[in-house]
Amino acid sequence: TATLLGYLGANVRRWRLRCDLTQEELAERAEIDVRFVQRVERGTVDLRFRSFARIAAALGAPPAQLLRRAKKEPVRVGRPKMKKSAKRS
Repeated sequence: TATLLGYLGANVRRWRLRCDLTQEELAERAEIDVRFVQRVERGTVDLRFRSFARIAAALGAPPAQLLRRAKKEPVRVGRPKMKKSAKRS
């Protein structure tokens, strides 16, 4: 189970970054708490099917793609860089 949750977390993170979403934006789209998204990406939470389906829908990802074998990438520590559209002039 821990391995599957690790795959799920790595794939959610990969899809989220591919969609150029922050964890906060994904949480808002999926109508879940941002801390829950963080735990999903770390692979430390055993989520219910409803949450899984909401995350997949928010990412526009086929649910099966989120369960595929994946290599967990190292997490960068610190604040993310601001998106160009969010920068102040």
